[in-house]
Amino acid sequence: MDAESLKRIVYDTLSFDCPVERVTDNIYSLELFHGPTLAFKDVGARFMARLLQYFIKKEGETKEVNVLVATSGDTGSAVANGFLGVEGIHVYVLYPKGKVSPIQECQFTTLGKNITAIEVDGVFDDCQALVKSAFMDEELNNHMKLTSANSINVARFLPQSFYYFNAYARMKALGLADNLVMCVPSGNFGNICSALFGRKMGLPVKRFIAANNANDIFYNYLLSGKYEPKASIQTLANAMDVGDPSNFARIYDLHNGSHEAITEYISGATYKDEQIRATMQQCYNETGYTLDPHGACGYQALKDLLNDGEVGVFCETAHPAKFKEKVDEIIGIDVEIPERLADFMKGTKQSIPLGKDFAGFKKFLMEQ
Repeated sequence: MDAESLKRIVYDTLSFDCPVERVTDNIYSLELFHGPTLAFKDVGARFMARLLQYFIKKEGETKEVNVLVATSGDTGSAVANGFLGVEGIHVYVLYPKGKVSPIQECQFTTLGKNITAIEVDGVFDDCQALVKSAFMDEELNNHMKLTSANSINVARFLPQSFYYFNAYARMKALGLADNLVMCVPSGNFGNICSALFGRKMGLPVKRFIAANNANDIFYNYLLSGKYEPKASIQTLANAMDVGDPSNFARIYDLHNGSHEAITEYISGATYKDEQIRATMQQCYNETGYTLDPHGACGYQALKDLLNDGEVGVFCETAHPAKFKEKVDEIIGIDVEIPERLADFMKGTKQSIPLGKDFAGFKKFLMEQ
């Protein structure tokens, strides 16, 4: 790819705004949800769609490219909308039945066209396992051209590192960047992995905090040095319900497998649902700021782990209206649904139910 083509793709991708908004004296929120689905993953999905489209045209590809994506909530909607209507590409979104919010589900099940939603009777880790198994199946790969839009594909998550450079520049302009700590709500660890790649590229952030919900696999690794994946459990912060995060391997390799190197500047926190609820209530009562359950993990982790003399920025990764039922009930307000989200809810659900066994998924794809 020539430099000019890459610049055009990057400029198009980065048309989203990422404001740093003040919450308290030393804790700031970087709101990353100004794309079409109001989630931070919009920028990575949009970049990948433009990039893949470029190479399809450049190479004169005549065979349809099939994008497989597993989602615990926001990835599916971001990818589906980023690729919607892109010629030569079909997207299959695998999501766990009954474990995403109603608005999230509407964002990828009502689109039609080149987007197919597959409702898996399982959890996110089952969806992710199906996608990974598909890439390893020789017969399936001979039948159709496959790629992924999960953060297992570096082209999906790497553009998210731009957010952190943007945040650093804005904090530096305020004179607050000397001891900057970034806190990232983490599930599959693509977002914080992009931040760590940014640090390797020269981003001068002092340290990072990975904020988990009750799925505390990475938190336990930081404490013990042992990575022990386990079945995910359902929580208020559903987009982070991951029991075997794919990007742990990248973080591990980025630090040459050294637990000491990782813990030198990365710490963690984990919060159960009752703690998330209390944080959302307290933050709203004290500041008037409406957290969604995922952002609440990041906000609380900064409150708990920020040291004197440091300034913290946490990522608020999705608009609270995407989790309206939970937010309304916890805080006692009526969160306004932005017009963009309301439009998704007007569509008709179109999804294909499947079990979590690979044989059934493969049979479905072989028939396409």
